[in-house]
Amino acid sequence: QVQLVESGGGLVQAGGSLRLSCAASRRTGSIIAMGWFRQAPVKEREFVAAFTWSGGITYYADSVNGRFAISRDSARNTLYLQMNSLKPEETAVYYCAASKLRIGSRSEYDYGYWGRGTQVTVSS
Repeated sequence: QVQLVESGGGLVQAGGSLRLSCAASRRTGSIIAMGWFRQAPVKEREFVAAFTWSGGITYYADSVNGRFAISRDSARNTLYLQMNSLKPEETAVYYCAASKLRIGSRSEYDYGYWGRGTQVTVSS
């Protein structure tokens, strides 16, 4: 069973930056991709970015492309999301997810393992 623990959320002013981390533990050998999603109040969960575990290929939602960067520290089994130029409308709970099924997916249904999320609040 893969376990994911996010950290790094917090309060930041509009235009600021945050770096989220997701530590993966236990039986990570079968993971082929990981991703970040976010969910704002009364909104559906939406795709933010994804990372192919073996090839390091990255995928981004159009809304964050050029401002966010997803990366991985292989030695630490940790996934990162560097978020720059944050906007108030990006206030949400950010979730880390892992997939054993499909790489580069933007659908939450392709990710079978989820962290509990970390709150990101962007003030105007």
